[in-house]
Amino acid sequence: MGLAHSRKSAAELKLKCFVPFRLNRLATAVSEYLSEIYSDRFGLEISEWRVLVTVGRRRDCTAQRIAASTRMHKTRVSRAVASLTRRKLIERAVSASDGREMPLYLTAAGRRLYDELVPLALERERLLLSCLDERQRRAFIEALAGLEESLGLTGE
Repeated sequence: MGLAHSRKSAAELKLKCFVPFRLNRLATAVSEYLSEIYSDRFGLEISEWRVLVTVGRRRDCTAQRIAASTRMHKTRVSRAVASLTRRKLIERAVSASDGREMPLYLTAAGRRLYDELVPLALERERLLLSCLDERQRRAFIEALAGLEESLGLTGE
């Protein structure tokens, strides 16, 4: 049994058909599509956008919770928090129960930005999904939920 035999028995992977590759490529394209709003219009990086939106919808938001819910590395979260703090869009408070955990809150300027940005992002999502009919949209959302659940991404 030589090398030629092992090549014949090996499974072939066609990257353009490989679901993880397709999901990653799709995620990148969707991020670029959304960045026309959060980057071009508001000057936010993707990590800043994710932090801002996560803080904007939660009361007890910490950097640790952001990292867990967005699956971003804690260093990226920390840099985004620092940038948004410098821009006076979020602020940190000291937790009464744990001095190491610092809840994050939107400032008044951060809330105004959030209130302007979220409807634009939701409209962009609607436009993105408009290529699917109602049945396809429901099936797509259900399929995403199934994949998320199988990977332990439920709860956020």
